[in-house]
Amino acid sequence: MKKHKNVVIFLIKFFATYFILFAIYATYLQNSQQKEGGFKTASITTIVADQTVTLLEFFNFDAGAYQHKKELSVKLLIEGKYTARVIEGCNSLSIIILFIAFIIAFSGSLKATILYVILGSLFIYSINVARIAFLAVMIYKYPNQQEFLHNLVFPAIIYGTVFLLWVLWVHKFSNYKK
Repeated sequence: MKKHKNVVIFLIKFFATYFILFAIYATYLQNSQQKEGGFKTASITTIVADQTVTLLEFFNFDAGAYQHKKELSVKLLIEGKYTARVIEGCNSLSIIILFIAFIIAFSGSLKATILYVILGSLFIYSINVARIAFLAVMIYKYPNQQEFLHNLVFPAIIYGTVFLLWVLWVHKFSNYKK
């Protein structure tokens, strides 16, 4: 058992952190989304959509984000064309929770862990807004490639970013670095 002590500690810290953060997030979603009497997405999802529009406008696209009237999503328009929708899974909070759980499970010093969680979460959030904008532009320009872009390119960007941040953490900052 002693030989597997680090694995057991990692798993306990990871799952405890993950389930606590996920419970907080699920409660937030339950209290902030609205399905009856008109759909309304959680404020974080709307903020992500609005920031995506701001980024698109920075690159001179005529963009807009509007609450979808028939589902829990925000419509993303480019040049007046409904290009994509931003749903709860697009706001990056689920992946940030996964990121944080891993960092805490492989914790380093308290200061390094807190700073890395904050800066890493902000970086993931920023990459996420950029990837939504990128996806929207690519779907606008290449609508026949929507499935490939959404199912392969889109996840590769966010999960690749998180994986690289995890590798950097373990090798440079965690207590498990060699």
